[in-house]
Amino acid sequence: MLNKKQIRYCLDKMAEMFPDAKGELNHSNPFELVIAVLLSAQCTDKLVNKVTASLFQKYKTPEDYLAVSLEELQNDIKSIGLYRNKAKNIRKLCQVLIDEYDGEVPRSKAELMKLAGVGRKTANVVASIAFNEPAIAVDTHVERVSKRLGICRWKDSVLEVEETLMRKVPKEEWSVTHHRMIFFGRYHCKARNPNCAECPLLDLCREGQKRMKKEEVKA
Repeated sequence: MLNKKQIRYCLDKMAEMFPDAKGELNHSNPFELVIAVLLSAQCTDKLVNKVTASLFQKYKTPEDYLAVSLEELQNDIKSIGLYRNKAKNIRKLCQVLIDEYDGEVPRSKAELMKLAGVGRKTANVVASIAFNEPAIAVDTHVERVSKRLGICRWKDSVLEVEETLMRKVPKEEWSVTHHRMIFFGRYHCKARNPNCAECPLLDLCREGQKRMKKEEVKA
């Protein structure tokens, strides 16, 4: 496991590599962000943005999503994985927003997690990006990078990864660290072909060192 000084070094290096890291889902308000994040489960941001380009022109408010049939909404998002389930959750979410929140997206993570299709990760993303609340959303990239680097343990659950990062990263850096770790995992420390050979964190990364040794043996 990395110590405090080593973690600081990792955070600083990621900041150098991805100084402009930020959420890549297109949206113009908190409501659109909730819909986009819900759609992004097990799907790339690139595909979500392609779909929401037309979706957000057609649907502006929670009422708009309820004014069409479920089949029509499914058809509008059918190029996205799990589209049937996501369409149902969007409609449920919109109904709750109308019934309980006057059509507005709630600001607190606890309230956000009550919405259909909104788990802890989605709530953290929305709280962080839409409302500037300090949050670390643990997606597949954040989890992978944290475990490979030894900031967290391999056996840690997603919640344990989040809690560990919240303890080890300064609170004022939670949101930006979340984005930088996503970029680091998405564009550098990839799931299948991590760029270990050119990684500035290789000296600290046991996982990377193991991979490099395996490559040497193959060669």
